[in-house]
Amino acid sequence: MGHIQDRWFRPARDPETGKILLDGRNRPVMERTELYGKGKRYKVRYLDPDGEERSKSFPDKQKKRAEDFLIEMESDKREGKYVDPQAARKKFRQVAENWLMGQSPDAATRAVLRSRLESQIYPRFGDLRIGSIKPSTVREWLGYLDSRKFSENYKLVLFTVLSGVLDSAVEDKLIRENPCRAKTVRRPVGRSPKVVVWPEERVSTVRGGLEERYSVIVPLGAGLGLRQGEILGFSPDDLDDDEMTVHLQRQIRTIGRTLVFAPPKGGKTRIVPVSTSVLAEIRDHESRYPAVAVTLPWREPEGEPVTVRLLITGEEGRLYSGDLFAKVVWRGAFREAELVYRGRADGMHALRHFYASVLLSQGVSIKELADYLGHADPGFTLRTYTHLVPSSHERARVAVDGVFGRPEPNDGLQAA
Repeated sequence: MGHIQDRWFRPARDPETGKILLDGRNRPVMERTELYGKGKRYKVRYLDPDGEERSKSFPDKQKKRAEDFLIEMESDKREGKYVDPQAARKKFRQVAENWLMGQSPDAATRAVLRSRLESQIYPRFGDLRIGSIKPSTVREWLGYLDSRKFSENYKLVLFTVLSGVLDSAVEDKLIRENPCRAKTVRRPVGRSPKVVVWPEERVSTVRGGLEERYSVIVPLGAGLGLRQGEILGFSPDDLDDDEMTVHLQRQIRTIGRTLVFAPPKGGKTRIVPVSTSVLAEIRDHESRYPAVAVTLPWREPEGEPVTVRLLITGEEGRLYSGDLFAKVVWRGAFREAELVYRGRADGMHALRHFYASVLLSQGVSIKELADYLGHADPGFTLRTYTHLVPSSHERARVAVDGVFGRPEPNDGLQAA
């Protein structure tokens, strides 16, 4: 059990017997110590759950606060809620760097997380002690994000990172509660914009605006559902002509300023069926623009070198990062075709949405589509494309009629 030490006074002792002197009320007679008037008066001493002695000092005339603190520490130990008050002095940046080490093993993902910390979180929280961050601190930061007119989705991403760091502080018993979870803190609400599917005419027009050596990206995106990085990392060696399938197993990503090969998003490789027409498009393109052997590190800039024959390269085997390809090649097709580029709705992902709409219109199930797109959760696929799923009302009517039969015109109850 802990106790409170009075550093300014101590019980007086009889100089001959060494016994504590008592007053008329049988209470110890107190005398000043050599520390009287120096520093804080009351020192709470207690043992933490590991048996290590801890202490905290309080000024004169604040004995009640010291008593309350001791009661709180002993109660927290019994209930398993103990938090070392000194641990809360750690800087947020120090805690965040430790949290970052436990995130995704993917170097590109870690780079994105670090960018978010350094751009929007460290400037406000980096030098604060972790224990000094209150719900009001988080509310002020959210107000700042609002003033910058950031999208709700971006604010949610930043909030999730901040909350993740503070959750780790709770788990490490640096703080008792995550201030992001306070009732008065409004968590940003992400919004998924409704997918607008291109008409077939726009797909054809954009393809017409592409340079011929890049035109095959349209069947790769709109005919196989590949993401941009997967298109750039596609090899004709991934095709199985006999099985009429393609094994999607890599993409090209940029980490720092270095291009690397990496597994598809989420580390999820997949098998996608290839139609006769798309297979013919790919093989025809390869005959005119032979694949180029390219060597890049695997996963990280320091990763093991891997050589792959790539179908999509510039002249003399030039490689593009995703951003550069989008700016130079993809948007260039819109300029060439004299189409207005509408931002997000006209990104390369539009080809993938077109692919999804075609499959859904032909009755491919959400589960199958999720597999072909590389979605880990079919629920995400359904939420994204639910408005494209053909109405099943008439099919439901036909199914029920198949059981009960279609009524004759005079069947049914007669009016009384």
